[in-house]
Amino acid sequence: MCGIVGAVAERPVNKILVEGLKRLEYRGYDSAGVALLDGNTLNTVKAVGKVVNLENALDEAGVKGTTGIAHTRWATHGGVTKANAHPHISNSEIALVHNGIIENHASLREALKGDGYEFLSDTDTEVMVHLIHQLRQQHTTLLASVQAAVKQFDGAFGTVVFDKANDNEIIVARSGSPLVIGLGLGENFIASDQLALLPVTRTFIYLEEGDVARITRNSVEIFDVDGNAVKREVIESNITQDASGKGEYRHYMLKEIYEQPLAVRNTLEGRLNDDRVAIDAFGDSAQQIFKDVKHVQIIACGTSYHSGMVARYWLEQFAGVSCNVEIASEFRYRQSFVHENSLLVTISQSGETADTLAALRLAKQQGYMASMTICNVPGSSLVRESDLAFMTKAGAEIGVASTKAFTTQLVGLLMLTASIAQEKGLDQGTIVNAIKLLPAKLEETLLLADGIADLAEEFADKHHSLFLGRGSQYPIAMEGALKLKEISYIHAEAYAAGELKHGPLALIDADMPIIVVAPNNELLEKLKSNVEEVRARGGIIYVFADKDSHFESDDTMRVINVNHVDDVIAPVVYTLPLQLLSYYVAVIKGTDVDQPRNLAKSVTVE
Repeated sequence: MCGIVGAVAERPVNKILVEGLKRLEYRGYDSAGVALLDGNTLNTVKAVGKVVNLENALDEAGVKGTTGIAHTRWATHGGVTKANAHPHISNSEIALVHNGIIENHASLREALKGDGYEFLSDTDTEVMVHLIHQLRQQHTTLLASVQAAVKQFDGAFGTVVFDKANDNEIIVARSGSPLVIGLGLGENFIASDQLALLPVTRTFIYLEEGDVARITRNSVEIFDVDGNAVKREVIESNITQDASGKGEYRHYMLKEIYEQPLAVRNTLEGRLNDDRVAIDAFGDSAQQIFKDVKHVQIIACGTSYHSGMVARYWLEQFAGVSCNVEIASEFRYRQSFVHENSLLVTISQSGETADTLAALRLAKQQGYMASMTICNVPGSSLVRESDLAFMTKAGAEIGVASTKAFTTQLVGLLMLTASIAQEKGLDQGTIVNAIKLLPAKLEETLLLADGIADLAEEFADKHHSLFLGRGSQYPIAMEGALKLKEISYIHAEAYAAGELKHGPLALIDADMPIIVVAPNNELLEKLKSNVEEVRARGGIIYVFADKDSHFESDDTMRVINVNHVDDVIAPVVYTLPLQLLSYYVAVIKGTDVDQPRNLAKSVTVE
């Protein structure tokens, strides 16, 4: 959610800032803006809509600067207007951009109004810049003013500030919302995601919780929450994939769907030894932790929550450990029970999901044996703050609707299951053998795309849909429903097929398509009975079925046959047809596939 880019250099930084914002468009936003310092001249340009609108407005204004900050906003407080877009300015002197939410903004606003400050926006962010301006009158440096201000803010923020009195300095502060410093030669940068800065640097410093930093062209000074000068690790990025282009594909989402066989190969690379999982893929202390674990508590949000739900079936069946799965925003606000020798597992594509990160920090106070994260972003907060980390190596995912991040999370969770099983002396050869075949099985499944595209045309006039699955396919049905609603805006829900007669059957009619995932397993005959319940009530059914399961197309049922796969990897394989269905329906509906309305890629606020 929202994106930040900042730079302090000797050369004009206009294009650096705009290119950085373009690389952050995947995060979701509705307006954009930039503030530039040219000597002691402060110019601000804002635009509603896409970054290209800002780029055009900036070209038209003809302004430039060697110090600048830029932002893409995802509206929280106040509507989508130029006035509410960042950066915000105080007294034509101090400029600020902000990711996050200031929870005590109302009381701060009233106090500042009483002191004569005029507010031009409805945002919580504007209180920050005015408060810093006010404190600037009391402190000798902008750094000290920001350090004093952050003590008064309740909530989450990643913020970047400059004062037009000094064109060789920006101050940044991080509390709950990620920021990364990019190091250059005679210039330095700041961003909410390293992807924004890859064209100008590959050397980064990740700020820790509570850090405040002063960045100039030639120096970086970092101070912890207590104001002490600290050193943070300098990391060389090894990201080689440039996700800034769609290549031959119409949308990033389609490109990322087709990248899944390669992404899974990257996830597996170097992590399988004959018939075993290389346990050090999870961390140096993983072996002893997995040997002792008796319970797994999984915490995640959205798509990652669905991957955790699949993992529960695997962990209890193959590793013999009990497992609970909970939405992070629920977990953090209830009194939960911690089982003996319980491993906490968080799952997040970005590693910065606000609710998941807060849940991890809460869990550390509750007595869990250890914490582990499954994540796609090295150096992210979840990775740094967990005892163990499994990196999915999916590569940058630009489409807001997650595809390859989800399937590689599933692979990581399946490898976790195999690792715990092998440390407990249980047979896990079935899992390992099946995983080895997975990339090829995914490639086979992608060959179904043309048939799915044809089927999608039947959804053009639909407004509601129902997804059904049983066993470990129930969470896959949930993920399929989420994808369809995210990018096509069709209302979609998922049910465990056995629950039909407990309510959902009342919804069945010819105008509500029913999508069923039907691998050939021990639940197939039960599932067929559920399908007949739908047909008897006039429902139109679309079945993604194992080719040996003997479903046949007719006037009330369309069948897409999927090659047989081992049941343990079937949840991963059956995900792809549902992704393709959602994609092609969205294209027919004419929606913004990669940046669907109201949504953000990285949810860094509660």
